[in-house]
Amino acid sequence: MKLGAFSVSLSVKDINASKAFYEKLGFEVFAGALERNYLIMKNGDALVGLFQGMFEGNILTFNPGWDTDAKALDSFADVREIQKRLTEQGVNLMKKADESTTGPESITMIDPDGNAILIDQHV
Repeated sequence: MKLGAFSVSLSVKDINASKAFYEKLGFEVFAGALERNYLIMKNGDALVGLFQGMFEGNILTFNPGWDTDAKALDSFADVREIQKRLTEQGVNLMKKADESTTGPESITMIDPDGNAILIDQHV
């Protein structure tokens, strides 16, 4: 099952300090808005989202339909297809996608160790 581009979404205390830190590791701002308290940082194919005051804890994020440059893919597994497969395998979803819709939608789940996983389709 292909889940799309992968990133880690970090809940940060000080977005400016986090930005400076990740820049020292070779990351550059790829997307986001500092004035809106979120940035997506990129180093090669590695993506780290910095989010100040938006959620608690860190989130593993997958984006069906996107490559690591946030460009739409011609072919991908829709989040609703992924939801169906996960549900069939007994995965408990905290948020489900509306199966009567098409296009952007998301699902969320928690892994056995309490880590949040977001599958967030933008196309």
